[in-house]
Amino acid sequence: MRLLHVVPTYLPALRYGGPIRTVHALCRALAALGHDVHVFTTNVDGERDSAVPLLRPVDLEGVKVTYFPSQLLRRLYWSPPMARALSRVIADFDAVHLHAVYLWPIWAAARAARAHQVPYVISPRGMLVPELMRRKSRWAKAAWIALIERANLERAAAIHATSAVEAGHVAGLGWKLPPIVTIPHGVDDPPAPFGGTLSPDVTTAIDGSAPVLALGRISWEKGLDRLIAALPLTPAARLVVAGDDADGHAAFLASEARRVGVSGRVTILARHVAGPDKEALFAAARVFAMTSLSENFGLAAFEAMRRGVPVLTTADVGMSEIVRAACAGLVVDTTPAAIAEGLDALLADVARSRAMGERGRALVVEQYGWPTIARRMEELYRSVGHKCHAGAAGA
Repeated sequence: MRLLHVVPTYLPALRYGGPIRTVHALCRALAALGHDVHVFTTNVDGERDSAVPLLRPVDLEGVKVTYFPSQLLRRLYWSPPMARALSRVIADFDAVHLHAVYLWPIWAAARAARAHQVPYVISPRGMLVPELMRRKSRWAKAAWIALIERANLERAAAIHATSAVEAGHVAGLGWKLPPIVTIPHGVDDPPAPFGGTLSPDVTTAIDGSAPVLALGRISWEKGLDRLIAALPLTPAARLVVAGDDADGHAAFLASEARRVGVSGRVTILARHVAGPDKEALFAAARVFAMTSLSENFGLAAFEAMRRGVPVLTTADVGMSEIVRAACAGLVVDTTPAAIAEGLDALLADVARSRAMGERGRALVVEQYGWPTIARRMEELYRSVGHKCHAGAAGA
C-alpha cells in the first residue's frame, strides 16, 4: 500500500518524545513490512525552524518525510505549500493517517482526502479528553470543534484510539462517528548497554535507595503533585521526577515538596533525559509511577514495563488496562492515601514487585513490539480503504 501520514511536527530533534516518536516508530515498522510510507509535516520546532531540507522527501529509516515551511500562524502549523502538495498528490495514496486534532495540517489533509475520495484515519492522540479540553484553551477548542473538527471526525473512515480509555472519551462526544478502533502503541527494545559516563545529576539521583521514577514531560496534566502529596504517607519512598519542563511546572512541584515537608526525598531533573541517562534511571527504579489526570496511553510506563520495572498507575492512564490485565503493577485511586498504599505495597515486597515487572516485560515482548502493532494497523488501513489492495507496495 501507498500510505500518507500527516503530523504537525516530526522528529525535528531528539528532545521530542511521546507522539512524535510513536508516529515514526509506526511508520518505520510499516515501511519494514514493504509499504511505501510517506509523511507530510512542517519544519516548526517550537519557536524555531528545524534545520531540514524543505519541499522534498528525506529518507528517515525507510520513511519518506517531506517538510513544509510554516511562516505565519505557527501555533496552528499553517503551511500553504503543504496544502498545494496535498491537493496535487493525495489521490495517489491508498489511505491517509492523520495524527492529532485542532491543528491546520489535519484539517487540510482531511479536506483534501475527502475531495479526492481517499479514505483517512484520525488518531486524536489524547487531545479529546474532556478534562484537558476544559482546562486548556476551552473556548478556542470548542469553536474549532464546532466549525472544523466534528466534520473531520464524523467523515473519517475510522478513528484510531490507543486505549479503551481514549476510545471512551471519543465515543462520549455523542456524534455520528465512524468505527473507533483501539490499537495500542508499540514499544522499542531497550538499546544495548552503554558503558559511557552518566550525567552528574543522574548519578546523584540514583545514588542511595532505589527510587520511585516518574519520567516524562513535567506538566500539570501529568498529576505529579499527586505523587508528592502521597510521600508524607509513605516514608520509605524516594521520588525522582525527570523530563522536559512545561511552563515552569517543575518549580511548582519543588515548592509543593517543600510545603509538605518531603523536599529531601524528591529529586527533579527538569530536562530532556535520553540515552544512557534514561536507561540508568530505569535500571535504578524500584517502581515506575504515572498518576496523570488523563493519559490516552502512557508510553513511558510501557517503556518501564519493557525493562521489567513494576508500574503504579491510576485508571485515568490508558495503558492501566494492560498493567491490570498482566498483573504488571498496581492500578490505584487518585487520592494521596491510595497512591501511598500502592507505593508501600510495591516497595515492601521485593519478590512480588520483581515478579510483576517480569510479567510486564514478557507481555510487552510477546504482544507489543512495533512489527506486531504495524500489522494490526495495516489491517485497519485495508479494512477502510476502497482503494487499498492486498499486499505491500507494488503487490
